[in-house]
Amino acid sequence: MAKAFSGAMGVVPALDIDSHEQFELVVKSTTKVDGVVGYKLGLTTVLRFGLDESVRRLRDLTDLPILYDHQKAGPDMPDMAKKFTAMCAQAGVDGLILFPVAGPTAVDGFVGEAVKAGIAPVVGGEIPVPDYCASGGGYMLDDALDRILQRSTAAKADHFVLPAHDMAKVKRWSNWIGANVVNATVFLTGFGSLGGTIEGAFAAASKCKRRYAIVGRLITQSTDPGGAARKLFEQMQAVTAKSSA
Repeated sequence: MAKAFSGAMGVVPALDIDSHEQFELVVKSTTKVDGVVGYKLGLTTVLRFGLDESVRRLRDLTDLPILYDHQKAGPDMPDMAKKFTAMCAQAGVDGLILFPVAGPTAVDGFVGEAVKAGIAPVVGGEIPVPDYCASGGGYMLDDALDRILQRSTAAKADHFVLPAHDMAKVKRWSNWIGANVVNATVFLTGFGSLGGTIEGAFAAASKCKRRYAIVGRLITQSTDPGGAARKLFEQMQAVTAKSSA
């Protein structure tokens, strides 16, 4: 049974860490911190140990939910969805970050298989890179994520991941999600050097009541990972209190 993320807001440390010693230190330092609600497991650990072993090692340190980020799963042939999801379910992850940019059938396949397996599909489609979209010189349509969000909700997705660096986009996407998805959960990512701020992103995403920040280097490269996570959570609380005043 997949674990659900608790609370209306919180911090999800991104464990994109090369050293297993640092991996353990970060988790041990943060897992009991108020406001830390789960972890994002990425390829740096999974390529070294394998998915099953990486989840086992993380489970030895924490009972909190685990998101697996395949950097990024979903832009693939739709018939790979069932195989990929089955392996992730066997490993015991609780959510999958999916970027099904390969088209509508990829959305249906990857989101649909995750739902069937009882794993939360955390759907996105844009990263905080200036030349990702066509308007910035990239290859993706500027409204690609708008289309993916609409298609994924029809496939019963209610967890989403948005880049936090562009407040206008975060507000547009979050307003749409809040108006069209019951009890939606939004993960915001790309803080610090990638341009996002807790204050700006959480205010822009105010139409979604369940908001979490996926945070990497601000926590993992801190000399005090637990203190860094605690400070980020306090910033979220301050934004929420201000918007409620």
